[in-house]
Amino acid sequence: MFKGSIFDEVIKIKRKKILIAVIIGIIGIFVGSSYTYYRMTHFNKNVEINGINVGGLNKKQATKKLKSKSVSNDVYLNNKLFYSGKKTVSGFSSQDQPKIQKLLKKQWTFWPSKKSVSYKAIPSKMGNYRQREIRNAVAEKLKSENEKREKAVDAKAVLRDGKVGVDKAQKGNQYDIALILKSFNKQKYEQNVYLKSKIAQPLSAKSKTVKHEKKMLEKLLAKKVEYTVQNTKYDFDAKQVLNEATYANGNYQISQTGINKKIDEINKAQATLGKSINFKTHAGKSVTVASGGTYGWAIKNSDAIARIISAFKKNSTTTQLNAKSDIYGTGYLTYGTGYDNTTNEGIGNSYAEVSISDQHLWIYKDGKEVVSTNVVTGKTSTNEDTPKGLWYVMYKESPSVLKGSESGSENYSVKVNYWAQFTNSGCGFHDASWRTNWASNAYLNDGSGGCVNTPVSQMKSVYDNLSQAEAVVVY
Repeated sequence: MFKGSIFDEVIKIKRKKILIAVIIGIIGIFVGSSYTYYRMTHFNKNVEINGINVGGLNKKQATKKLKSKSVSNDVYLNNKLFYSGKKTVSGFSSQDQPKIQKLLKKQWTFWPSKKSVSYKAIPSKMGNYRQREIRNAVAEKLKSENEKREKAVDAKAVLRDGKVGVDKAQKGNQYDIALILKSFNKQKYEQNVYLKSKIAQPLSAKSKTVKHEKKMLEKLLAKKVEYTVQNTKYDFDAKQVLNEATYANGNYQISQTGINKKIDEINKAQATLGKSINFKTHAGKSVTVASGGTYGWAIKNSDAIARIISAFKKNSTTTQLNAKSDIYGTGYLTYGTGYDNTTNEGIGNSYAEVSISDQHLWIYKDGKEVVSTNVVTGKTSTNEDTPKGLWYVMYKESPSVLKGSESGSENYSVKVNYWAQFTNSGCGFHDASWRTNWASNAYLNDGSGGCVNTPVSQMKSVYDNLSQAEAVVVY
């Protein structure tokens, strides 16, 4: 009996212990499950979403808090207020709970964590005020600030006077706006924007870009343009005529100075426009014909330079050009006259010769005299002399009505059968049926208003043997 009682008592104690352990286990499981559930449905203490602390909140509470918060939209540069924006709504709504749930799972840790963690979430109703207005305003303000700062100068390869070298980079203190705005773009949904200044750095002399520039300039240095003017060829060697050149963005920038100088030298040596000439008259006498007339040609520097620079930019080592495309003239024919004439001081062998002292006209074709006639030129007593110089036949017209003014006749209008103008002022050859005085001294007091009056009987032959652009020599 005694022994059985003791045994029973032991059994009772064991059963109590088991029961207690089971109860404790059940409580532990419940507490553990509750804790786990809480941990899985609530954010850790120092978790932020778009700069707003959501620590200890579940997804619904966090969404509500995010929704209720306004966005300040202030922009700080190096922790100093740089631009003050207006407040806007956060843009969060109940539609954003799935996003918050994803972040909740992402931040979960088995044990509570005090680690600061920041997440970004795109609000479903986010406006574009920050990216459109504030970003543009910040960019403009940075540009304005840069105007007060020194700009960095990139290193660059330069061809100067036949040699290729590299100009060193120079540092500045202007903001690198693109880099700063890149940081701005990463903070679209934060309460405020915090930026750090980034200084624009110049291109280094050791950069691939500068090395490529140098290589391209060395290729340019080996090029040559052969420029033919009439029968003479001129070599535009890059080493000699390119005072300065650079290469950037796939294109050469070439100074015009050296090329322009050489074109000037060619014009001085060969061009005929506006120059005086030594002319051999019908009688074999040599006379100087004054400069300033319209006959002749010259190379137009701007056209020639453009073509020569374009030739240097081509891949060819040597490019051949003819100057004929670059010439110009004055008067009616602006493309120049006499370029193809390389004999007889540039007027060739087909021309008209007018002697004021002899009051006579000769016309030559291919070196042979085809017309010879007396004429009456402009009236000397009233300073209406036919202008001396080297001119050309601008145009011909048959019949024609001549209108103008002269001494004794303010305005006249007269019909002629043949007309060939050779000066800008309106002087030309024409028949003069009204003229009765054809004396050799008529021009002194009874001359024309400046034209070369030609007898009616001779004018058709004169007209037929005059050709547009051919020289008219008056001396």
